[in-house]
Amino acid sequence: MFERDSREMGDQTLLEGPRSESAQNRGNDEPYGPALDEADRLRAPARREQPVETEKDREPQGRRAGGEARKSWLRRHPIAVAFGLLCLLLMLPAGYLYCDYTSHFETTDDAYIASRQFPIAPEVSGYITAVPVTDNEHLDAGGVIARIDDRTYRAALDQAEAQVAAASANIENIHAQMTVQQAQIAADQAQLDQQQAALVFAQQQAARYQYLAQTQLAGSVQNAQQYTSQLHQQQAAVESAQATLKLAQRQVEALKAQRDSDIASLAQAKAQREQAQLNLGYTVVKADQPGRVVQLSAAVGQYAQPGANLSMFVPDDIWVWANFKETQLDQMRPGQPVTIDIDAYEERSIHGHVASVQPGSGTAFSLLPAQNATGNWVKIVQRVPVKIAMDNPPTDVALGPGMSVETNVRVNPHRSLYEQLRAWR
Repeated sequence: MFERDSREMGDQTLLEGPRSESAQNRGNDEPYGPALDEADRLRAPARREQPVETEKDREPQGRRAGGEARKSWLRRHPIAVAFGLLCLLLMLPAGYLYCDYTSHFETTDDAYIASRQFPIAPEVSGYITAVPVTDNEHLDAGGVIARIDDRTYRAALDQAEAQVAAASANIENIHAQMTVQQAQIAADQAQLDQQQAALVFAQQQAARYQYLAQTQLAGSVQNAQQYTSQLHQQQAAVESAQATLKLAQRQVEALKAQRDSDIASLAQAKAQREQAQLNLGYTVVKADQPGRVVQLSAAVGQYAQPGANLSMFVPDDIWVWANFKETQLDQMRPGQPVTIDIDAYEERSIHGHVASVQPGSGTAFSLLPAQNATGNWVKIVQRVPVKIAMDNPPTDVALGPGMSVETNVRVNPHRSLYEQLRAWR
């Protein structure tokens, strides 16, 4: 009974404790407040004072607890720790192999396929009668792109051929005249020889009769005078024959000059015929090299003007312009092997080689080159175009200028450690 009363008194004390505190806070407003609080304090059991811990006292305990936790985690997961160390040991040589292998190459994705594409335009005018090709069609050298009405040009060619024939006939006529003239010269030469022989006889006769007339032996003065007159006549005949011969010879020279003029006319006629043949050939617009027809605009019935574009033409001769940074050109030389990856065909890998390195950056040859002689100049790594030729370009897919590629140039011909290890396998 006594123990139960003691417990009830203790419970009553615990229940009245908060009220005593509130009463103390209220002060003297309620009667008997301080006396009750003092009685409660005397009946309450004495509390043990706890020592105050500082940050310095708690810090070593925290460290010891953390160390014990870490130590316990490492002890609890030895397999994970061993696996992590093994991965670290494997990554170090793998990283070295990767760095050593990549140091043998220079790579850039600033690369594009290029070609010397050009427009196709006719040389002559006329109505288009046929367009046997379509867009993006591949043509071999000599393939027909368009045909122009050629009737006018065939007539011009026939006229030029007629002029050539006429000039050739004139030359043949001059040659015939020269042959006749040579015969006439020969006849005039014979006549001159005859007259000269008669002149010699006339000279002899005149000298003989003059001697007889002077000596009074058998001749008379009349005979001497007669043969002297014949001598003068024969001299005149010789001079006439000489003049006729010279005239015939001069005629030959005139014929030669006429022949030269006819030869020049023949050359002019032949040039006109060749031009007519060219114009007739220009009526068929052909591809001079293998390639593809792009952006075809020609149509049947269209009137084609000289120089007006009918289509664009992309030759099969293509290459790659790779814009490497100038800091990547230290070991790059023509002839080094290149691996080309085409963005459009990811499964394709093309082999090539460095053809040449442009002697200057890309901006130096632009329309408005950079002017670096300014006060606020900032150094920027320039890019230099490198021409890469393809060794085995694919023929079953379309490759054209502007398509993006990635190039990988091997600048160090020696095998890397990774390649040596692969060779040992």
